[in-house]
Amino acid sequence: MESLALVEPTASLSIWTLFWQAGWVVKLVMIGLLCASIWTWAIIIDKAVAFGRMRAALNRFEQVFWSGQSLEELYRSLSERKTSGMGSIFVAAMREWKKSFEKGAKSPLALQTRIDKAMDLALTREMEGLEGRLGFLATVGASAPFIGLFGTVVGIMTSFQAIAGSKSTNLAVVAPGIAEALLATAIGLLAAIPAVVAYNKLSSDAGKLAVRMEGFADEFSAILSRQIDEKVATKG
Repeated sequence: MESLALVEPTASLSIWTLFWQAGWVVKLVMIGLLCASIWTWAIIIDKAVAFGRMRAALNRFEQVFWSGQSLEELYRSLSERKTSGMGSIFVAAMREWKKSFEKGAKSPLALQTRIDKAMDLALTREMEGLEGRLGFLATVGASAPFIGLFGTVVGIMTSFQAIAGSKSTNLAVVAPGIAEALLATAIGLLAAIPAVVAYNKLSSDAGKLAVRMEGFADEFSAILSRQIDEKVATKG
């Protein structure tokens, strides 16, 4: 008989026992949900650390950028090492600025357009890094309860078949089998709830970081635009 708990009313109802007494389909569902839950927490911890580092990097860069240090000195110091956040946007803009003037840029409008494009591409790459794997959290949050419910339905169907075979509807006989089936739903919710909460929180944090970087890109674009005008006026 597929469910031993139905013929052993005094069997333990511990989670471990319920897992081993469940059918193979329910076991696969539970294992899959547990793996998803572990991966979810790994992503949550990794993103929390990454976002914390990004905030610290943005704060440090803003402090240095607005300290009065020349753009050339700041570019030289940042171009020699790997940058992130506002640093990447700044380096991308300055690299395009220097390349254009080295080649003798003639159109201020075209130069400004290329610089803005370079900053947009750098910002896009930074946001891809921040938002990477958040889609997995959304998927787990949306699908885990239904996957757990699928395991529960299969488990209850198996339990009913075993009940029919034993010809007993005593609660002590029925309860263990139903508990096995409901365990799948419980594990599904265990995986889904943290995923949904973390996805909403991390998405909000990523949006705030994006706003800060976009704001810097706009400010820096205005600074470079003024310098372009000054260079054009000087040449004129």
